[in-house]
Amino acid sequence: MKNKTTTIALDAMGGDFGPTTVIPAALSALDRHKNLCLILVGQQEALESALQNAGGEINDRLSIQYASQVVGSSELPSLALRGKKDSSMRIAINLVKEGKAQACVSAGNTGALMATARFVLKTLPGIDRPAICSTLPTTKGHIHALDLGANVDSSAESLFEFAVMGSALVTAVDNIENPTIGLLNIGEEEIKGNERVKEAARVLSASKLNYIGYIEGDGIYMGACDVVVCDGFIGNIMLKTSEGVAKMFTHFMKEEFKRNLFTKIAALIATPVLKAFKKRADPREYNGASLLGLQGIVIKSHGGADSYSFSNAINVAILEIETNVPALITKQLESQLVERQAS
Repeated sequence: MKNKTTTIALDAMGGDFGPTTVIPAALSALDRHKNLCLILVGQQEALESALQNAGGEINDRLSIQYASQVVGSSELPSLALRGKKDSSMRIAINLVKEGKAQACVSAGNTGALMATARFVLKTLPGIDRPAICSTLPTTKGHIHALDLGANVDSSAESLFEFAVMGSALVTAVDNIENPTIGLLNIGEEEIKGNERVKEAARVLSASKLNYIGYIEGDGIYMGACDVVVCDGFIGNIMLKTSEGVAKMFTHFMKEEFKRNLFTKIAALIATPVLKAFKKRADPREYNGASLLGLQGIVIKSHGGADSYSFSNAINVAILEIETNVPALITKQLESQLVERQAS
């Protein structure tokens, strides 16, 4: 990390495990990043108990901001927004708005997080709808995909905005000057897809973005481009289906290796290869989805994340702070709008 102090607010009550996951992750992150400061936000008794059990203590780099409420995993976003103004999620986002933190990380209710972040932080100029962007492993490294669920009915213009935001993010975090962008579709031919996707393709083709055309679902994990753009409804189904396939594959592998004595011996021999494969495909390594398009940095951790996984979400927040992703998105969007007006 750079010498400048970085401060991040953590929604310690979010996710399936709350403080018992967030606090060990926080302590690990503080140990790795010497210029990092963290603010734990949550209910007093739960935080103090989990902090004591983890062997941590409050100091000049780790502080606590108490909250009296918690947003439930199945709570309606509208109810959380109106009725949970003292929730750990709301206070963590408020800290970003107030300039006391440079980013917020939460494993809480995705819909509530997006609704609250959009209400408190507002969208960047020129952005109609924020999007959820995450990193997925590919045969060539990784790819950034958006939207993964924030918008279930995206217009062609919104898809263009997603492309701009994804391009700016990849330039910032992967140091790729002109990232390739693909539009997820049911085929690569120009005649394929619905009218919304076709219109988005026309807008992208006329832009100065490095748009390479349609890609199909199998192209995602083959690394067909740097950024894949899709509607949030499709993107969320794609993501959840991928997670299901990974779990099924793992389940089948375990079953086959346990089938008899010979397969158990084969498993022992294959252990180094299996471990290497697991690390390359481990979703914990890619935890931390960005809520792009906001006037502030908000990172969504998987609800079932363990401490290692959550610490990777903190790493994503640190990187976006250091590269100032919101400012880069604004600059990229302004540049694209100027080009469109001139053409």
